[in-house]
Amino acid sequence: MIIGVPKEIKNHEYRIGLTPAGVNELTVNGHEVIVENNGGESIGFENEQYIAAGAKIINTAAEIFATADMIIKVKEPQPGECKMLRPGQILFTYLHLAPDAKQTELLVASGATCIAYETVTSAQGGLPLLAPMSEVAGRMSIQAGAHALEKAQGGLGALLGGVPGVAPAKVLIIGGGVVGTQAARMAVGMGADVTILDRSLPRLRQLDTEFDGRLKTVYSTADAMDQLIVEADLVIGAVLIPGAAAPKLVTRAHIRMMKKGAVVVDVAIDQGGCFETSKATTHQDPTYVVDDVVHYCVANMPGGVARTSTMALTNATMPFAVMLANKGAKQAMLDNVHLMNGLNVLGGKITYQPVAEVLGYEYVPPEVAIATL
Repeated sequence: MIIGVPKEIKNHEYRIGLTPAGVNELTVNGHEVIVENNGGESIGFENEQYIAAGAKIINTAAEIFATADMIIKVKEPQPGECKMLRPGQILFTYLHLAPDAKQTELLVASGATCIAYETVTSAQGGLPLLAPMSEVAGRMSIQAGAHALEKAQGGLGALLGGVPGVAPAKVLIIGGGVVGTQAARMAVGMGADVTILDRSLPRLRQLDTEFDGRLKTVYSTADAMDQLIVEADLVIGAVLIPGAAAPKLVTRAHIRMMKKGAVVVDVAIDQGGCFETSKATTHQDPTYVVDDVVHYCVANMPGGVARTSTMALTNATMPFAVMLANKGAKQAMLDNVHLMNGLNVLGGKITYQPVAEVLGYEYVPPEVAIATL
């Protein structure tokens, strides 16, 4: 199989779909890998390293899309990239289709087989290809929030950990999953006063044990949200419904209740965001203010630490990429239900139910769609 790795073109997106080590893994399995010229140069992966791993360097994305049987990317394809996809071609990347009607329309029109990293599952019930970027984003959310709290950035002027004689800042984390746990780890490490809201008592018990009393755990109710949002200096939105639009748990009324100069970081922005006032931003222009509250809503947060993120992502995606290359899309998905769960679009049909429901498409079960390959 010919595997193509184009350079990412989203604003300030420096990640790349494969590291040289990932390329080597595919080439030793007998596949040809083509990588766009200087695709990883900005994060220290030079053309020469890809060539040494067995890749061929291609000058343009158009040639890669025209030649490759499978495209491996990081971020969702931009409109111009969607239009270069063709029927039967495999697209393996993050998609986040639920809040993105235009991308969905273009992928349906392409006829391609589109497998989303974020909905591939595991035997343990997790999301193994989303987890590494969730870990990165969770940790980054505290860095970003702490910076945004600085007065020069429009924030309250509070230091997360305080100093002797001055209380630490209050951090509210909504959601106790991978993002929330990693955010808590960073915030606790910086000395902040941390509270996690979640609706799973077993998860709250796990967090209480894991952090050994160094944070507060609160069962999420409307009343709890109303009380805690008023006190918070920094709020991290870390909720996830796999493949579906994020629920709007923090309303405009909640934002009005917050302190002037408080900060919200919406890690769920890829799925539409969990703050009613959220809108996607970029690393180039990451924040904006609503009702005197600073909003950080960068849609590709892990792209800010692109080298770490690329290495972590390749580690996670590689087994599935090799499976797809070795067996082809149909057999790979028939043999592995967790990979099949990643299928979102195939041959013009929507095969992931939450996407079909929110965007008004007919849902075709993936096993039914796969039978047409």
